[in-house]
Amino acid sequence: MGEVTFELNDDQKQVRDWIHGFAVDVMRPAAAEWDEREETPWPVIQEAAKIGLYSLDFYAQQYFDPTGLGIAMTMEELFWGDAGIGLSIVGTGLAAVGVLANGTEEQIGTWIPQMYGDASDVQVAAFCSSEPDAGSDVSAMRTRAVYDGARDEWVLNGTKTWATNGGIANVHVVVAVVDPDLGSKGHASFIIPPATPGLSQGQKFKKHGIRASHTAEVVLEDVRVPGHCLLGGKEKLDERLARARERARSGERVKNAAMATFEASRPAVGAQAVGIARAAYEVALDYAKTRVQFGRPIIDNQGVAFQLADMRTRIDAARLLVWRASWMAVAGKPFASAEGSMSKLFAGETAKDVTARAMQILGGNGFTREYPVERMHRDAAIYTIFEGTSEIQRLVIARTLSGMPIR
Repeated sequence: MGEVTFELNDDQKQVRDWIHGFAVDVMRPAAAEWDEREETPWPVIQEAAKIGLYSLDFYAQQYFDPTGLGIAMTMEELFWGDAGIGLSIVGTGLAAVGVLANGTEEQIGTWIPQMYGDASDVQVAAFCSSEPDAGSDVSAMRTRAVYDGARDEWVLNGTKTWATNGGIANVHVVVAVVDPDLGSKGHASFIIPPATPGLSQGQKFKKHGIRASHTAEVVLEDVRVPGHCLLGGKEKLDERLARARERARSGERVKNAAMATFEASRPAVGAQAVGIARAAYEVALDYAKTRVQFGRPIIDNQGVAFQLADMRTRIDAARLLVWRASWMAVAGKPFASAEGSMSKLFAGETAKDVTARAMQILGGNGFTREYPVERMHRDAAIYTIFEGTSEIQRLVIARTLSGMPIR
């Protein structure tokens, strides 16, 4: 494993510039339209697939970048382009990470390609964990998976919510309770293959931001999947549940499948927030240099200049936290101080802060849809909420640092 570096190598710079060009030429011109339509931007995803930007091969290359910075760099550039379209392009990745984190080699090879499809038949995937009564509190999950040994099938019933690509996905990855007595430790993840009877889309949510990304409920009614759709396999599940029961008796802590997925994805989500913040900062900087009031550009005023200085400082600090966590993950270094949660917490809070300041610098113009910072501000709001609220991130960090069950 190489030493930590804050300088992208030539290959990474080439990829970054390639993604940036796509964001400039394809994403930004389409951003306002798809935000207003509140629909999945299939034509944009199709264009990304044609050039290889939406593909299993590309994201595999970035995930296995030995520096750990490939995915962080990719996320920042895409979300600099537009957050709603960006999430439509990368939303499949959370389901893919769920399979990578918990699946067998055969499951990885079988299902992840079906999540993306190809340039002639683009597909998306959905990771379904949250429920109406189980958001931050994963122990309150009610969706059940019961094993039918006679047919070697699992039967799933329940309702998932806040699922990116939920109901429109080719492949769904669903977290369900297999042993209610173990609480959050009694969960497992399942692949729901395409066109499986009993799975349907529930309510599609009309959202404040990231409106080009499809978010909906997923309803499971007697959904039957073959035994091989249990991620990791039944033998591994039985062993894990047995260990969990023993650890529960001894009070030892054990992670569950959904939490493993979220831990792996938090630095990437932080990188998305950095991209949004950087985009808003750049708009505000350009505006402040060209907007003339009282005979001079408004950036000549300390009140504006200092705001921009703080914005840039926070963005760079957030990126460094994201890059540190990304490098630690690929280097196999444990998040002993909850560095993954730190990166997501600080980057999400930074995106909200920077986009709000950008609107203030633009004044009345910033409040209109004629300028993109209004949309960026709406998009940024979700980054203190999804994949662990800021409050939950702080709780994770505090518990990790103290070793105490802080409530």
